[in-house]
Amino acid sequence: MALAATAAVAFVALGVCTAAFFVVRGQLYQQLDLSLTQSARLAAQGERDAAPGTLAGQCRYLAAPACAEVVPADPARDPAAPYLLPVTGAARAVAAGRHAPYYTDITVAGHPARMLTTDYAKGRALQVALRSDTVQDGIRQAAHRLVLVGAAGVLLAAALGYWVSRTGLAPVTRLTAMAERIAATRDARLRIELPPPGREDELTRLAGSFNTMLGELEQSVTAQRRLVADASHELRTPLTALRTNAELLARADRLTPGQRDRAQAALGRQLREVTGLVNDLIELARDEEPRPLLEQVRLGPLVESCVQAARTHWPAVPFTVRCTGEVVLAGVPARLTRLLANLLDNAAKFSPPGRPVEVELTPAALTVRDHGPGIAPEDLPYVFDRFYRASTARALPGSGLGLAMARQIARAHGAELHAEAAPGGGALFRLVLGGREGAEREGGGSGGDGAARGE
Repeated sequence: MALAATAAVAFVALGVCTAAFFVVRGQLYQQLDLSLTQSARLAAQGERDAAPGTLAGQCRYLAAPACAEVVPADPARDPAAPYLLPVTGAARAVAAGRHAPYYTDITVAGHPARMLTTDYAKGRALQVALRSDTVQDGIRQAAHRLVLVGAAGVLLAAALGYWVSRTGLAPVTRLTAMAERIAATRDARLRIELPPPGREDELTRLAGSFNTMLGELEQSVTAQRRLVADASHELRTPLTALRTNAELLARADRLTPGQRDRAQAALGRQLREVTGLVNDLIELARDEEPRPLLEQVRLGPLVESCVQAARTHWPAVPFTVRCTGEVVLAGVPARLTRLLANLLDNAAKFSPPGRPVEVELTPAALTVRDHGPGIAPEDLPYVFDRFYRASTARALPGSGLGLAMARQIARAHGAELHAEAAPGGGALFRLVLGGREGAEREGGGSGGDGAARGE
């Protein structure tokens, strides 16, 4: 920016100085030409019918009378004495009336001079000359001073441009330093200091956007660390059990057939639990939206299929389905199936034997209700959190990831999942279709980010 400002000022200074030089030069020559005109008028008044030849032979500095001579149109009428000023064919033409008066630069006795050739009388022309030393000296001094002024202006512009650039780009410098510091320390809690309100500009908005990005990065890193910590905690127990059973089976020759069968069954069950937990973690760690795989999914048949699978998995729990209207949602069938399966499994897990799980699909929402113990008010705000399990659910199978995964899938499909206490007892999960704005309208009493018991 400093170089650009300097170049721009240098270009302008060059143009201004050049224009000023020609203006000064023109003014000085105009003054000299006015003196020549006055000298010619004085010479013509003094010698109205002078014969060809020299009238005044001394060239003075801008003074009258100046060097003056009369030139005839016919060279045959020239005097015997040589002319002091040069006589050209143009001067003869002025004397003959065929050429307009004109100015020309000449040299007289080794000195620069300016000469005016004008008409004098019939068949004669008058030539008047004045020395132009002072004019040329003035032009050289003006050029020298203009060069100095222009150079000083360019240097001043360079200094001011550098200062303005450093001052104006200070937020960028701070942003760069902060980015380098974050890259070195990996501390996303750092922020760029912003000026007080009312002094916002483009760079301030850039710094504000950078701080917003750092806030999002900090939240992402915090969530990642929390996920890793929670996953490590949840995996420690099943992995320890797996190791114990594996070591026990390694000494199978010391076990009875019944003990060996129980250890093998426990090992297989624990492997399935760890596999499911790892798959859930992988699913939760996916941040990308399912847009590349979107297709129009008819929710009615998908709900029927998921309920049929739940009946097979929970034979002691009756399921009722009610669909009103055709509902089509743009999404990924596999992930929507996972969402519905998690909701149905969570409801069936807490449903007493013989009491139904009621599933209802409308164009506005999908609801899943059970008739179990319901949702404790103190658990409601936390059940969609990862690995959260209410005290009443800790003895039941599950990892606490099912509902968290269900909400993530719902939000990826532009829907919102809420949980609430069902009228008359039990828990009710409401999947509001059509985005989070619709969720705020349709999901009254859902408890915000809270949810149910956790799978």
